Amino acid sequence: MTAKNLFSFTLEIVKIVLLAVAIVVPIRYFIFQPFFVQGFSMSPNFEDGDYLIVDEITYRFQDPQRGEIIVFKYPKNPSQRYIKRIVGLPGETVDIKDGKVMIFNGKELIQLDEEEYLSSDIETLGNIRVELSDEEFFVLGDNRNFSSDSRRWGTLPRRYIIGKVYFRAWPFATLGGFEVPAYSQF
Repeated sequence: MTAKNLFSFTLEIVKIVLLAVAIVVPIRYFIFQPFFVQGFSMSPNFEDGDYLIVDEITYRFQDPQRGEIIVFKYPKNPSQRYIKRIVGLPGETVDIKDGKVMIFNGKELIQLDEEEYLSSDIETLGNIRVELSDEEFFVLGDNRNFSSDSRRWGTLPRRYIIGKVYFRAWPFATLGGFEVPAYSQF
């Protein structure tokens, strides 16, 4: 290989690398972000070591919805990332009593029927009533007995939400997207 051919080959490799970086970096930092689950607060739906893809762009165009699974900055230490399920929306009142989660949205009372994603032996412990401001959410882990969530550290300000869990990429046996559960009115 001549020096001219080597230079041409090296230049092509550099172009390909720069093009790949120009495409991948904006997607990684502004649209989708990987997230590794650490711990068991969302078990059995998400296990320690699950590799998830977080959609960072949807909440720029629409509000988070009840039942969605989100990744956010922990309000007590924003350098940490948590994963939880949205239960209470801005302006609502969340009431946890006798193992039941009740939501009052100003018009109707909603009792969360969580059988779709919680096992029947899991009970939401606590006796708490929280009125959410227009920029606050109430989040709970699916493994309620072992979850550090809004029952423990308070409400989640919207500004800390990174995005919603869009897709599980690992393990391959559980590869796929997620449906938002439907809740019954009371």
